[in-house]
Amino acid sequence: MEREFILWLSERLPPHPHLRLGIGDDAALLRWTTGRDVVVTTDTITDQVDFRLHEVDPRRIGHKALAVNLSDLAAMAAEPAAAVVSLVLPREGALKLATELYLGMLPLAETYAIAIAGGDTNTWDGPLAISVTALGRTTERGPLTRSGAQVGDALLVTGGLGGSILGRHLSVEPRVREALQLHAAYTLHAGMDISDGLALDASRLAAASGCGVVIDLEAVPISADAGRLAAITGRTPLDHALGDGEDFELLIAVDRQVAEQIVREQPLAVPVTRIGEFVKQAGLWRRERDGTLAPLPATGYQH
Repeated sequence: MEREFILWLSERLPPHPHLRLGIGDDAALLRWTTGRDVVVTTDTITDQVDFRLHEVDPRRIGHKALAVNLSDLAAMAAEPAAAVVSLVLPREGALKLATELYLGMLPLAETYAIAIAGGDTNTWDGPLAISVTALGRTTERGPLTRSGAQVGDALLVTGGLGGSILGRHLSVEPRVREALQLHAAYTLHAGMDISDGLALDASRLAAASGCGVVIDLEAVPISADAGRLAAITGRTPLDHALGDGEDFELLIAVDRQVAEQIVREQPLAVPVTRIGEFVKQAGLWRRERDGTLAPLPATGYQH
């Protein structure tokens, strides 16, 4: 099965300027740009945890497996360069499943000019698992990290939040271009992507920067999916926007004046909303009507 699959894949992978030696040898060889740091991220998704194979098109699973890694590169404002993919496949129908997974990945790789440099393939009697390691390059402005937010900074978010389980979690649109565009045009202090929920990830961003963060609940952009899911669960759309995972939007910390400029100019294809600010008091907070701060639970997906 593996030999047939490698032959199938090698016939479909186009040449890439960064890939000097790819599939077919013991390891890949990449041509790297001097003076740039390498950004490396890896993520594993598994059947019954991140998707249900018997319910969805395997191409959507392949798309997600690569996209969640690209979202991590976006979080650090890195340019995607290459990826290696390891598949652990159920024995029955392994070859067909492998090809379908890659048919979901390849369009995304083409969109972001990524070289699929290699990986590994195994079969077993258990469920499907996919591990992708993605490599990127820092830009001239360097990486965007979680640790640079300053007291007084504004907290911005892209897109709408909540309800991704209704299908958006399999159609992840990593905010790579958006992150690079913001990083090039404005001075950003810190950033990350929202993978485990707005409240939890905002608290992580603040903690990494040694401060706290206040979320203005009325400003949180709620997706239509969150409203539809609320009608099923009995929770509020805001609850879903705060605590649902796998939105894969960007959280950005910037100076207040820069935040005002970004919100006014709306430079991206998706909306950018100011939803809070960083404060000296550690923790996650909401602002009461009288201006006082009250603790806000850091809801989200705990691994």
